[in-house]
This record gives sequence, C-alpha cells and structure tokens, in this order.
Amino acid sequence: MKTKAAVLRDVGKDWDVIELDLDPPKAGEVLVRFVASGLCHSDNHLQTGDIPVRYPIVGGHEGAGIVEEVGPGVTRLRPGDHIVCSFLPACGHCRFCARGQTNLCDLGALFVDNCLPDGTFRFHADGQDFGQMCLLGTFSQWSTLSEHSCIKVDDDLPLETVVLVGCGVPTGFGTSVNLGGVRPGDTVVIYGIGGVGINAVQGASIAGAINVIAVDPLPNKREMAEELGATHSVANAEQAQQLVTELTRGVGADHALITVGVVTDDVIDAAFAAIRKRGTVVVTGLAGPGQKNIHLSSFELTLFQKRIEGALFGGGNPFDDIPLMLDLYRAGRLKLDELITTRYRLDDVNQGYQDLLEGKNVRGVLIHDH
Repeated sequence: MKTKAAVLRDVGKDWDVIELDLDPPKAGEVLVRFVASGLCHSDNHLQTGDIPVRYPIVGGHEGAGIVEEVGPGVTRLRPGDHIVCSFLPACGHCRFCARGQTNLCDLGALFVDNCLPDGTFRFHADGQDFGQMCLLGTFSQWSTLSEHSCIKVDDDLPLETVVLVGCGVPTGFGTSVNLGGVRPGDTVVIYGIGGVGINAVQGASIAGAINVIAVDPLPNKREMAEELGATHSVANAEQAQQLVTELTRGVGADHALITVGVVTDDVIDAAFAAIRKRGTVVVTGLAGPGQKNIHLSSFELTLFQKRIEGALFGGGNPFDDIPLMLDLYRAGRLKLDELITTRYRLDDVNQGYQDLLEGKNVRGVLIHDH
C-alpha cells in the first residue's frame, strides 16, 4: 500500500514529506493507521546526529492509532483495537525483560538500523529501504509494527491527546518516581522544562515532594511548570542553587533531574552541586555519543556518597507504566490536554520542529489526515 510520511535522508537535512510503499504485516506484526504523533525532541536528535541511525529513516516515535490488520501469530491485538506505541519494544523473553527491566529489552539493540525484529524493512521508495524511528515511524499515515511495540488502550480515550504517553510523559514521570525515587517531603530540582521535564514536575508533585523547583530560561515553560505542580521556578542554575540552599537550610536537594534537550558539562556540574549527601542526579537528557560531558570530583562523590544515574524511559515498564499514566489521566491527577501547545499537519512537520527549538511549545502534536 501507499502511505505519506516525513523522512530524513541524512544528518543536517530537513524533514521531507514523500509517498512510500509500505509492506503488509508479517508474523508478529500489525498494520496501524496513525491518528496522531508527538513531535518529540528525540526526533530532532536524528537531524543533528546526536542519535546515530541508518538513513534514510521515517521519523516519529510517539504514536497513537487503530490496528487495521494483524499478521500471523499476533496474540495481543486484533483489528479495530486502539493502541499507543511504546518507543521501546518489550519482547518479554530476554534477560532484561525476565528481570522486570523491560525498558532495556534486547530488541532496543535494533535502533541503529531501525529495521523490524526480523532484520528487514517495511518502508520502501526508489529502490531504497527506509528505517523506522524506534521501530515505529509514526510520522507516517500508516506503519507496520511489531506487536511488542503496541499497548492496547480503551476506545473512548482521545488518541490525539494520549499519544503523549508513548514517550515523554512516562519518561519524565518515571525520572522522578522510578529512578529519582521521589518521596513525600523531598526537595527536587528539575533542569529543562520541555516535553520530558514538565512530566518530571508532575511526577514529583504527585509523589509528594514538598519543593519542586523548575529551571528553564523561558517564562512560558516556567509558568506551565507552576501550573502543573512546581512550587518554585527560576531561570537558571545559579538561581536554583540559591533557592535550594534557602529551602533546605544548606542541606541540599534530595534529587536533581536533568531533562534538558542536550546535556552539557555545566548542567551536570550544577545538578551535582545542588544535591545533598547521598543525593541523586538522574540524567534523562543526552548529547552525541562521542561527547564526554560528565567530569565530577571523585572526592565529593565518595565522601558525600552522591549518586548519578542514567534513565531510559524513566526506568519503567512500557506495558505497565503507559496504562498507569492513562489511569492517572482519567482520574484527573495527570494532565495531558494542558501539555499540548500546538497541533500540526504532516506537511508542517518542519515548522513544528522550528517551534520546538525556539521554545514556543511545551508539546506539539502532529495530526494525520486520512
């Protein structure tokens, strides 16, 4: 079948909206008609090369849609099911899935080539095979996916809103709750209030933190953070350090969460300085794989027993955390509709990323036409 999709042909290029040929589902796969896709910063990392992939590639790793067809052996889904994609597949059988660490599933090793688990491609044009961002390719009207990447959701949920729980929401929430381990009474500093950071704010607030300090240079981001649970907001790390010192009487923050779009030495240093003895820095943002930007005092690390940890999907389980996020949304505890600043059509994908980089959006969402 034919499908319209936004693709990248190389590092540094703009998104190109073209028509592709899409293969039907094979064993263990499903054909999905996407209703919406989130415009997440991680897809911009494909443009900058901070996430190394094989080109050409169909973008998009936050998606919500409807199953149109299932391949042989599919047991989790059937035609007509509404689904949200997980940008991390979970096979349920590898060493990490068996230990409950499904965010580290071995199928994630396929990300560099961005082919499906059988090692082949479903998108084609002009004699070329096109990969799928995170094995998904949600910037396409239709896509063929592994059932390991699809979580069934209730039919009455608005797909153009709940699309956000595929990546940014559970990643941010889990950064606070799972890996940050935020508890009632804690003081938390969150550096970078984008699509992940705003949900780290929500997670810390729901977990009972007494002080939630949002750090972002943009007033609109700080305002949104305070609307969704931040007790304080400041424009830079220096102001955050002063505030932490005042609020904790010099003890330091319990947790510093780094959710900036591109991690730098400066934000690592600031977060490490902000935490107390045995405090935790959680790094959810990233930079290019060749950049070494964590240079810390082993003297302070050892004598104060400070900790620093990386976070993928907030350390959560997609097949458990995504339904949890939706339960919290239904209960009115987790805000999703409020996160969406602007909705775009597929042809406007480059404008969407320009707006993201200029800080105009907390979240942008692409709505597919069919």
